Formats: sequence, C-alpha cells, structure tokens
Amino acid sequence: MIVDVVNMQGEKVRTVELPPTIFEAPTNVSVMHQAYVRQMANALLGTHKTKGRSEVEGGGQKPWRQKGTGRARQGSRRAAQWVGGGKAHTPKPRDYSQKMPKKMRRAALRSALSIKAAGQGIVVLDELVLPEAKTRLMAEALNRLVGDATALILIPSKDVAYETVVRSTGNLPDAKTLLANYLNIRDLLKYDKVVMPLKALDVLVSYLG
Repeated sequence: MIVDVVNMQGEKVRTVELPPTIFEAPTNVSVMHQAYVRQMANALLGTHKTKGRSEVEGGGQKPWRQKGTGRARQGSRRAAQWVGGGKAHTPKPRDYSQKMPKKMRRAALRSALSIKAAGQGIVVLDELVLPEAKTRLMAEALNRLVGDATALILIPSKDVAYETVVRSTGNLPDAKTLLANYLNIRDLLKYDKVVMPLKALDVLVSYLG
C-alpha cells in the first residue's frame, strides 16, 4: 500500500510503501476482541473489599432471648440485616488479569492497523517537530493533518524533540501521544486517525513486521 508522506503543514513531500504484512493483514475480529477484553481486564485493580459478619467488631452478645419477646430471632448485632453489620456475599480482592500469547496480541494489532489503513486512517509524517511546547501549535498542526478527527500520535522514542510534542498535546481532549512500542488495541480502536512520523513507522516494522 502506497501512502503520502506529509509535513507538519499537511503538504505532500513524497510517498512511502506501508509493509503489507502489517497494514494489509487479514482481519481477525475475534482476536481483536480477545485482545481488547484482555487489556480492559488487566486494567482492573481488583482491590474491592467489604467486611463480612466475621470481620466486623462486636456482636458477642445475643440481642435478646430466643423466645418470649414476640420479636424475630436474632443471634448477633453484626448480622447483615443490622445497621453496622457485615455484608452478605461481599466482594473480595481478586485478580482479573487474563493471559494471551504474544503472537495473538500482535496479530490483533496488525488487524487493527490494516483496518485503519484501509479506511485512510493512517497519516505518515516526514518529521514530527514543533518549535516550542505550545498547545496552540499542536492543535493547528492536527487541524491541518486530520481535521476534526481524533488522533493517536505515535512517537518513536523519548527525546527532547518528542518531549515537546508530548507536552503540547497533553491538554488536547481529542489527541493522545503514545510511544510506538507501546501501541495497544484499545487506543487503536478509540481514535479515528493514527499519526506517525517515519521513525515511528520503523519502530512498528521492527516488532510487527
């Protein structure tokens, strides 16, 4: 697949061929779904907890005698029906994480990238640079590159030039910066366009190609 390479002003400077093994891979919806569910599950902390009747204080004395009062039988003030009592069927800490083979995770990324490429959702830049860290500059550049669409901006590495881009994008609600080697299925599905400089494309090719 041949796509245009543009500069920060949105002007075409040359073309580049996107590797077909990454951007023209077979679409596997079930693997993409499994990868998405896994990522969302792994984001859960699983630290939820409430106390059962055996964990709350008090309740050692029977509230009243078993018979003769006309009231319902009660064995402890710490039972679930009492104010301050323990909770019935309470949630406990648990691990929600799911496992998925690396080959399947990468196949899901290839499928998602292929869908983006087929829908003209890939924007390739010759170089992603800003003169200074200004939100206005980044907003103007994205408006030229993707218009009103939301954008996932891939950066190849952490250095001074790309740190300026990260700082300039932080306050934009419809854009996000992400290291290319941290590309994930959730962000690919969330944003309309994927903006990547040629160096970020090289990073993708290095581990997905």
